[in-house]
Amino acid sequence: MTTRKRKPSYADWSLDAVRKQFVLQVTRQNLFEHINPVSPSPWLQEILQRSQHIALISEKARSEFIVAPILLFVSDVLEQDISVYSGIRFDVDQDKGLHGVCDFILSRSPALPTVQAPVLMLVEAKKNDVEEGIGQCAAEMVAAQIFNQRETAPLKTVYGCVTTGETWQFMMLHDKVLCIDDAKYFINQLALILGCFKRVLADQR
Repeated sequence: MTTRKRKPSYADWSLDAVRKQFVLQVTRQNLFEHINPVSPSPWLQEILQRSQHIALISEKARSEFIVAPILLFVSDVLEQDISVYSGIRFDVDQDKGLHGVCDFILSRSPALPTVQAPVLMLVEAKKNDVEEGIGQCAAEMVAAQIFNQRETAPLKTVYGCVTTGETWQFMMLHDKVLCIDDAKYFINQLALILGCFKRVLADQR
């Protein structure tokens, strides 16, 4: 009796494996020059302030009490035609290992049961280490790019973000060039993090 080998999923990818498999050029540079800070609303500030101790308990707590409120602000206040999907399967090509559950997807579409036109893929870093999440995020961005091409969505650039809740690092995939932001942003720079999201969304108009 033979055991079927499990196909790799997004969480199994390293950055180097993604680079080799999909023939990407990986660069590092400052993605967002001259970012205009965006002031968080009072309700967002209050949520983050009240939940800062709870959010330290686990990855799930960080997701619910830090990441989700920030993305809700992004979708509701910064760009109302953006939908946020959390913990949804995004199976694009199982044979290539581009399948699995994504932590968060920002999609330029109304809220529908299925994702349409992914704009940004967000990965919650495991073990509280941003570098550990970069490979997974890169794989999800490649999948989003393929998905958009199949759906003839007019989005040539896909963004990504890896976060621990405390630290945020953005990425950009355009054609075969994957650029990792030289800068990392911290939760005490929330206005700059929101400014980065605003720049990403403006770039997708």
